[in-house]
Amino acid sequence: MPQPGMATNPALKETFVQLRTRMEKAVEDFRKELAAIRTGRASVHMLDSVTVDYYGSAMPLNQIAQVHAPEAQLITVQPFDPSSLGTIEKAIRSADLGLNPMNDGKLIRVPVPPLTEERRRDMVKHLHKVLEDHRTAVRNIRRDGNELIKKTLKDKKITEDDERRSYDEIQKLTDDEIKKMEDMGKAKEKEILEIK
Repeated sequence: MPQPGMATNPALKETFVQLRTRMEKAVEDFRKELAAIRTGRASVHMLDSVTVDYYGSAMPLNQIAQVHAPEAQLITVQPFDPSSLGTIEKAIRSADLGLNPMNDGKLIRVPVPPLTEERRRDMVKHLHKVLEDHRTAVRNIRRDGNELIKKTLKDKKITEDDERRSYDEIQKLTDDEIKKMEDMGKAKEKEILEIK
Protein backbone atom coordinates (compact mmCIF):
# COMPACT_ATOMS: atom_id res chain seq x y z
CA MET A 1 0.00 0.00 0.00
CA PRO A 2 1.48 3.41 -0.92
CA GLN A 3 2.30 5.74 1.92
CA PRO A 4 -0.01 8.74 2.36
CA GLY A 5 1.35 11.86 0.69
CA MET A 6 1.23 15.50 1.71
CA ALA A 7 -2.15 16.01 0.06
CA THR A 8 -3.75 13.40 2.37
CA ASN A 9 -1.81 14.16 5.55
CA PRO A 10 -3.98 16.49 7.68
CA ALA A 11 -0.95 18.30 9.13
CA LEU A 12 0.46 19.05 5.66
CA LYS A 13 -2.56 19.18 3.34
CA GLU A 14 -3.01 22.96 3.57
CA THR A 15 0.74 23.57 3.04
CA PHE A 16 0.76 21.38 -0.07
CA VAL A 17 -2.28 23.10 -1.57
CA GLN A 18 -0.76 26.54 -0.94
CA LEU A 19 2.59 25.56 -2.44
CA ARG A 20 1.02 24.07 -5.55
CA THR A 21 -1.21 27.14 -6.01
CA ARG A 22 1.73 29.53 -5.63
CA MET A 23 3.85 27.53 -8.09
CA GLU A 24 1.01 27.38 -10.61
CA LYS A 25 0.63 31.18 -10.29
CA ALA A 26 4.34 31.59 -11.07
CA VAL A 27 3.96 29.40 -14.17
CA GLU A 28 0.86 31.34 -15.25
CA ASP A 29 2.72 34.63 -14.78
CA PHE A 30 5.56 33.25 -16.93
CA ARG A 31 3.02 32.25 -19.62
CA LYS A 32 1.63 35.82 -19.66
CA GLU A 33 5.10 37.36 -19.92
CA LEU A 34 5.90 34.97 -22.79
CA ALA A 35 2.81 36.09 -24.70
CA ALA A 36 4.05 39.68 -24.59
CA ILE A 37 7.51 38.80 -25.97
CA ARG A 38 7.59 39.57 -29.66
CA THR A 39 8.22 36.99 -32.34
CA GLY A 40 8.37 37.55 -36.09
CA ARG A 41 4.56 37.46 -36.32
CA ALA A 42 2.05 40.07 -35.26
CA SER A 43 0.09 39.12 -32.14
CA VAL A 44 -2.61 41.05 -30.28
CA HIS A 45 -0.71 40.23 -27.06
CA MET A 46 2.20 42.40 -28.21
CA LEU A 47 0.18 45.42 -27.09
CA ASP A 48 -0.89 43.93 -23.71
CA SER A 49 1.57 46.15 -21.85
CA VAL A 50 0.27 49.37 -23.45
CA THR A 51 -1.74 51.62 -21.15
CA VAL A 52 -3.56 54.67 -22.42
CA ASP A 53 -4.37 57.84 -20.48
CA TYR A 54 -8.12 57.84 -20.99
CA TYR A 55 -10.01 60.70 -19.31
CA GLY A 56 -7.49 60.88 -16.50
CA SER A 57 -7.08 57.16 -15.77
CA ALA A 58 -4.50 54.74 -17.12
CA MET A 59 -6.48 52.08 -19.00
CA PRO A 60 -5.16 48.90 -20.64
CA LEU A 61 -5.39 49.34 -24.41
CA ASN A 62 -7.56 46.23 -24.87
CA GLN A 63 -10.25 47.79 -22.63
CA ILE A 64 -10.73 50.89 -24.77
CA ALA A 65 -10.18 49.43 -28.24
CA GLN A 66 -10.48 46.27 -30.28
CA VAL A 67 -7.08 44.85 -31.16
CA HIS A 68 -6.71 42.49 -34.14
CA ALA A 69 -3.85 40.88 -36.02
CA PRO A 70 -5.38 40.47 -39.51
CA GLU A 71 -2.01 39.70 -41.15
CA ALA A 72 1.31 38.24 -40.05
CA GLN A 73 2.95 41.69 -40.11
CA LEU A 74 0.08 43.97 -39.05
CA ILE A 75 -1.91 44.79 -35.92
CA THR A 76 -4.99 46.99 -36.13
CA VAL A 77 -6.44 48.97 -33.23
CA GLN A 78 -10.05 50.16 -33.46
CA PRO A 79 -10.95 52.46 -30.52
CA PHE A 80 -14.47 52.24 -29.08
CA ASP A 81 -14.33 56.04 -28.77
CA PRO A 82 -12.94 57.58 -32.03
CA SER A 83 -11.83 60.72 -30.16
CA SER A 84 -9.14 58.66 -28.41
CA LEU A 85 -7.28 57.75 -31.63
CA GLY A 86 -4.45 60.24 -31.11
CA THR A 87 -3.96 59.30 -27.45
CA ILE A 88 -3.83 55.59 -28.30
CA GLU A 89 -1.37 56.19 -31.14
CA LYS A 90 0.89 58.17 -28.78
CA ALA A 91 0.66 55.45 -26.09
CA ILE A 92 1.71 52.72 -28.54
CA ARG A 93 4.57 54.85 -29.87
CA SER A 94 5.87 55.63 -26.36
CA ALA A 95 5.50 52.04 -25.07
CA ASP A 96 9.06 51.24 -26.22
CA LEU A 97 8.00 48.25 -28.31
CA GLY A 98 9.83 49.38 -31.44
CA LEU A 99 6.52 49.85 -33.25
CA ASN A 100 5.46 52.79 -35.39
CA PRO A 101 1.64 53.15 -35.40
CA MET A 102 -0.18 55.02 -38.19
CA ASN A 103 -3.54 56.68 -37.64
CA ASP A 104 -5.88 57.00 -40.64
CA GLY A 105 -8.64 58.85 -38.77
CA LYS A 106 -10.72 55.72 -38.04
CA LEU A 107 -8.22 52.99 -37.31
CA ILE A 108 -4.65 52.69 -36.10
CA ARG A 109 -2.47 50.38 -38.17
CA VAL A 110 0.62 49.05 -36.47
CA PRO A 111 3.02 47.43 -38.95
CA VAL A 112 5.17 44.81 -37.28
CA PRO A 113 8.63 45.02 -38.84
CA PRO A 114 10.49 41.76 -39.31
CA LEU A 115 12.99 41.16 -36.53
CA THR A 116 16.68 41.71 -37.16
CA GLU A 117 19.12 38.98 -36.12
CA GLU A 118 20.41 41.20 -33.30
CA ARG A 119 16.88 41.97 -32.05
CA ARG A 120 16.07 38.23 -32.06
CA ARG A 121 19.17 37.52 -29.95
CA ASP A 122 18.20 40.29 -27.51
CA MET A 123 14.72 38.82 -27.20
CA VAL A 124 16.08 35.33 -26.54
CA LYS A 125 18.34 36.83 -23.88
CA HIS A 126 15.32 38.57 -22.34
CA LEU A 127 13.37 35.30 -22.52
CA HIS A 128 16.14 33.48 -20.64
CA LYS A 129 16.19 36.17 -17.95
CA VAL A 130 12.39 35.97 -17.52
CA LEU A 131 12.63 32.17 -17.32
CA GLU A 132 15.41 32.32 -14.71
CA ASP A 133 13.44 34.84 -12.60
CA HIS A 134 10.43 32.50 -12.60
CA ARG A 135 12.59 29.42 -11.88
CA THR A 136 13.97 31.28 -8.88
CA ALA A 137 10.44 32.17 -7.76
CA VAL A 138 9.41 28.49 -7.87
CA ARG A 139 12.57 27.48 -5.97
CA ASN A 140 11.82 30.10 -3.31
CA ILE A 141 8.33 28.63 -2.92
CA ARG A 142 9.95 25.19 -2.50
CA ARG A 143 12.24 26.62 0.20
CA ASP A 144 9.23 28.08 2.04
CA GLY A 145 7.53 24.68 1.86
CA ASN A 146 10.58 22.87 3.20
CA GLU A 147 10.76 25.28 6.14
CA LEU A 148 7.08 24.69 6.92
CA ILE A 149 7.67 20.93 6.87
CA LYS A 150 10.65 21.31 9.22
CA LYS A 151 8.50 23.34 11.60
CA THR A 152 5.65 20.80 11.40
CA LEU A 153 8.12 18.02 12.33
CA LYS A 154 9.52 20.13 15.18
CA ASP A 155 5.97 20.63 16.48
CA LYS A 156 5.66 16.80 16.37
CA LYS A 157 2.65 16.90 14.02
CA ILE A 158 4.35 14.56 11.51
CA THR A 159 6.91 11.72 11.63
CA GLU A 160 10.39 11.79 10.11
CA ASP A 161 9.11 9.47 7.36
CA ASP A 162 6.37 12.02 6.58
CA GLU A 163 9.04 14.71 6.49
CA ARG A 164 11.21 12.78 4.00
CA ARG A 165 8.24 11.94 1.76
CA SER A 166 7.07 15.56 1.86
CA TYR A 167 10.49 16.87 0.80
CA ASP A 168 10.41 14.41 -2.12
CA GLU A 169 6.89 15.49 -3.10
CA ILE A 170 7.79 19.18 -3.01
CA GLN A 171 10.91 18.49 -5.07
CA LYS A 172 8.85 16.60 -7.66
CA LEU A 173 6.28 19.42 -7.78
CA THR A 174 9.11 21.96 -8.19
CA ASP A 175 10.73 19.93 -11.00
CA ASP A 176 7.39 19.52 -12.80
CA GLU A 177 6.54 23.24 -12.68
CA ILE A 178 10.06 24.28 -13.77
CA LYS A 179 9.93 21.76 -16.63
CA LYS A 180 6.59 23.25 -17.79
CA MET A 181 8.20 26.70 -17.94
CA GLU A 182 11.34 25.41 -19.67
CA ASP A 183 9.23 23.67 -22.33
CA MET A 184 7.22 26.86 -22.93
CA GLY A 185 10.49 28.83 -23.06
CA LYS A 186 12.01 26.45 -25.65
CA ALA A 187 8.91 26.70 -27.85
CA LYS A 188 8.95 30.52 -27.60
CA GLU A 189 12.68 30.66 -28.37
CA LYS A 190 12.12 28.53 -31.48
CA GLU A 191 9.30 30.92 -32.50
CA ILE A 192 11.55 33.99 -32.00
CA LEU A 193 14.44 32.53 -34.00
CA GLU A 194 12.25 31.21 -36.80
CA ILE A 195 12.54 33.45 -39.82
CA LYS A 196 9.30 33.67 -41.77
